[in-house]
Amino acid sequence: MNDKDSTSPREAYGRQLAAHLCDQHFGARPTATLDGPAILRFTPIRQVNLFVVQQLLAQWTQEMAHLRSPSFDFEAEDVRAALAQFMNVLSRRIRLSRPAFEPLLARAVADTLAVAQDPAGTFEAKLLGQQPTATPAQLRDALRYLDLAKPLYQRFVDALPADAVLERAELLQRFGRHLATSHELPQPLPLLVAEFNALLPLRETDLPSASSVSAAPTASPTPEPVVPAAAPEPAQLMEAATTVSGSEPPAYPIATPTPQAKEKEEEGPAAASLYEKLKASQPAAQPLSETLRPDRPAGTLAGQAPKVETLREAISINQRFSFINELFEGENMEYHAAIQHLDTLPDAESAKRYVSQHLAGQHDWTRKDEHVSKLLKLIDRKFA
Repeated sequence: MNDKDSTSPREAYGRQLAAHLCDQHFGARPTATLDGPAILRFTPIRQVNLFVVQQLLAQWTQEMAHLRSPSFDFEAEDVRAALAQFMNVLSRRIRLSRPAFEPLLARAVADTLAVAQDPAGTFEAKLLGQQPTATPAQLRDALRYLDLAKPLYQRFVDALPADAVLERAELLQRFGRHLATSHELPQPLPLLVAEFNALLPLRETDLPSASSVSAAPTASPTPEPVVPAAAPEPAQLMEAATTVSGSEPPAYPIATPTPQAKEKEEEGPAAASLYEKLKASQPAAQPLSETLRPDRPAGTLAGQAPKVETLREAISINQRFSFINELFEGENMEYHAAIQHLDTLPDAESAKRYVSQHLAGQHDWTRKDEHVSKLLKLIDRKFA
C-alpha cells in the first residue's frame, strides 16, 4: 500500500470519488460539517466509512501526543483521569468540514480498494500501522475497522500466542505465510468494483493488475513509535474516538477495558450460562466517577462526572460501535431498539434477565463474552 506506482490508480480514483461525493454533499452547503454518525453513513460502502474513522483516530492520537510537556506531571492520577474525561467530552463534538474530510475520504477509498488487491499491504497499514512491535490484543483492536475480508485477518490474529509481543518484521513474515496457505479469500475485486462503479464509473482495468501489487508483506525499516499522551491510554482513546449512529453523546467517562475473555470451547445453552453469569456478576472496579469523587476539589474537571440516567448515556461512543458490530451484527436499529427497551426496565435484575433470556438467544452471543460482560457492567452502573 506504500508503493506509489501500484497504488496511484487507486489514489487517483479515491480523489475523484471523494471530490464527487463531497460536491454532492457540500455543494449547496459549503460551510456544512459532519459529525460522527454522519461520517459512518456517508457512503454505502461501510469499509470506506470505517477507514475514515480509523484515520481520524490516528490523527487524534498523534495530536494528543503533543500535549505532553516536561513542565507538568502527566502521570498523576488526577491528571490522567481529567484528561480521559476531557477526551470523552471532546469526542461528542466531532466536526469535520470539507477541507478536513475530503482527504480522509480519498485515502479511505484507495485503502478499501487495496483490501481486495493487496491484503498484505492492508495488514501492514491497517493493523500494524506505525508500531515497531504489536500484541495480538493490539491487532485485534484494529480489526474493528475491517469489514471486508475480515475472517482472513481474524484467523491470523487468533492463531498468534496470546500474550506475545511480536516484532514488526516477524509479524509481516508470519502474515505472508498465512496468506499463502489460508483458505480464507480476500475480498473479490469484481464485487467491490461494482459497488464503487455505482458511485462513480470504475472498471477493473482502471486499477493495477494483481501481478503489479505485492502479494506478501516485506519487512520495511522499523518506524519510530509515536509517543502517546500520558492520559488517556490508547485503549481509552479507542473508547472515545468513534461513533456509529444516533446523535446522542456518551455522558459517562471512559471505563478501563478488561482483557478479552478467552473463547470457551465447550458448547452449552446460551441463555442459561449467561443468566448464571448475570446473577453472580459484580462490577470489576468502581466507576470512574466514584473514583474521582474523594479528595477532589468540586470545581475540577475530574470531579464533575455527570450522572447517568439511561444506558444510552452510559454507553461510550466506541462501546456503541463495538456493540452494534459484535452483538447486533451491524444492525443499528436492532441495537437502538434493545437499548431503548433496557432503559424502560425497572431494575438491574430485569435488564439482565432480558439480556440472557431474549437478546443472547436471538443474536447467538455464546462466544461474545467480552462484549456481553461490558454490557452487563453498564447495566450495573445504570441501576447502581
